[in-house]
Amino acid sequence: MRKNHFAVVLIISLFFLWGFALNLNPILIPHLKKACQLTDTQSAFIDSASYIAYFLLALPAGMFMKRFGYKGGIVFGLLLFATGAFLFYPAAETRSYVFFLAALFVIASGLTFLETAANPYITVLGDAEGATQRLNFAQSFNGLAATLAPFLGGMFILSGEQLSAAEQSAMSSDQLNQYLDKEASSVQVPFLIIGAVVLLIAIFLIRTPLPEIQDEEGLTENKGSLFKEKNLMFGVTAQFFYVGAQTCVSSFFIRFSAHVAGIEEKSAAMFLSGALLGFMAGRFIGTFLMKYISPSKLLVIYSLVNIVLIITAVALEGKASVYALIGVEFFMSIMFPTIFSLSIRGLGSRMKEGSSLVIMAIVGGAVFPVLMGRVSDQTNIQTAYLVPAVCFAVIFWFAMTNLSVKKLKLSTAH
Repeated sequence: MRKNHFAVVLIISLFFLWGFALNLNPILIPHLKKACQLTDTQSAFIDSASYIAYFLLALPAGMFMKRFGYKGGIVFGLLLFATGAFLFYPAAETRSYVFFLAALFVIASGLTFLETAANPYITVLGDAEGATQRLNFAQSFNGLAATLAPFLGGMFILSGEQLSAAEQSAMSSDQLNQYLDKEASSVQVPFLIIGAVVLLIAIFLIRTPLPEIQDEEGLTENKGSLFKEKNLMFGVTAQFFYVGAQTCVSSFFIRFSAHVAGIEEKSAAMFLSGALLGFMAGRFIGTFLMKYISPSKLLVIYSLVNIVLIITAVALEGKASVYALIGVEFFMSIMFPTIFSLSIRGLGSRMKEGSSLVIMAIVGGAVFPVLMGRVSDQTNIQTAYLVPAVCFAVIFWFAMTNLSVKKLKLSTAH
């Protein structure tokens, strides 16, 4: 519908916004590690602050939208997002890591509302025939954001100046504080711009009439506890491990590149941007391959390939190890939507409840980076990449149990 064109543009922008925000974390982890003088374990709480919000607020977001509508939920999510972005300014002024974590949690709280609402919204903004096309088109902007975030973040946030422990020890207290304050302050302008853009979109959405979404009808009724649905529970577990693996692979990529190949942080950020471009391309290629290969079989293949690539990255040295890790990004691309689709099959009218449980499993992104950081502190960052290898083994097991499932269409993407 012509009258919905502007609304479609605004909703599609949400896919880009949350993709951009989440994919700045791999830049913030090495940056705040330096500016706030953190260990790998401490820096991993950047991901935890983001992903724990999904677990804590997924159900409250649904309740909020049930009362105030999806548009109200989206606007509230955008306001939370903008508030969190603006909080980066005082966090940098005080150089308080806890303040930074609080700001990230507020941003992620807003993203939880956006992710819960945007997928169903985009399907009703236009004719029913084009719903799938609109959704796939919108999801491509999430992948575009994942590519641009480390590129722009590396350009405008990372200084490229990395002082050794000996160099820092040689500085006076005032000189060291000036250096650290300068590093921390580099996030202020970028996040003020992000906050302003998000706030502007919220204002546009408030002034733009959007249709409400009606509850689905005609679905098969399933009774009994969802926790007795073995495939759903295994799917929730697989998604928990997948988001954990995805977050670990990307978030420590810059640290890994420096350790195994001596690549400085700005160049590593460019490598990561290229890897995430492969992630975006992998979505299109994987969707095409599913015309000929069942989703469960493709998931078996991709998870097995990723286990091999991770082991290769851990075993090799130099840029070959980095290239193996770049390959992992490509083969992760189909995993979130495929696990999602396989998990909720056969739930009928309880599909929304089941979907909420799978979405809550995103909290895996809060757990595994901390575990990986701990392993890194005890050994090294290269050995720590065995953590996502274990995660891919769980996904492989889930995929094997679903090999008999008939070909399914992907219903969503992350």
